[in-house]
Amino acid sequence: MERYIALLRGINVGGKNKISMPELRQGFEELGYEQVVSHLNSGNVLFSTTESPLPELTQQIETMIRNRFFLKIPVLLLPQSQLVAALKEAPDWWGTSDKEIYDNLIFLYPGLSGEVFSQEMGVPHPEYEQVQFYERVVFWSFLRKDHQKTNWWGKTTKASIRQNITIRTANTLRKIATM
Repeated sequence: MERYIALLRGINVGGKNKISMPELRQGFEELGYEQVVSHLNSGNVLFSTTESPLPELTQQIETMIRNRFFLKIPVLLLPQSQLVAALKEAPDWWGTSDKEIYDNLIFLYPGLSGEVFSQEMGVPHPEYEQVQFYERVVFWSFLRKDHQKTNWWGKTTKASIRQNITIRTANTLRKIATM
């Protein structure tokens, strides 16, 4: 059995794309997945299943969500071990205990290259944000009070690539890496 993490993009945000976590977990269980748990109300689902190709599993989950909740929600699926490996590569400045800093990990969906992402997002503002790429993720930190001064803040919701990324905080990811 392999442990997977499904990151659902854009659910339960601002009253849109509402999905009940108990109903979502039930949907995963009906797909035959085991040890299904969710974390927070923002679409972080962990489950175990025998190994299958990621595209096939992703399609099963997206179809279940479309049929059960009547929503077209992009799902990023990765083995839990892949998240654990990525977190081990976090730069020293990312994920510290400093509450003034907002630490995020940006996940690039399959099909979005780091080059296209970088072109769309532009150069991060060195005075206000720090960025480091690792494989298919981007470590991104900034001071909470200066979020609107960053070059990337507004682009994560307005850029044409926004449908091809999903973002989670350091604390959320550390939690789901160990669930």
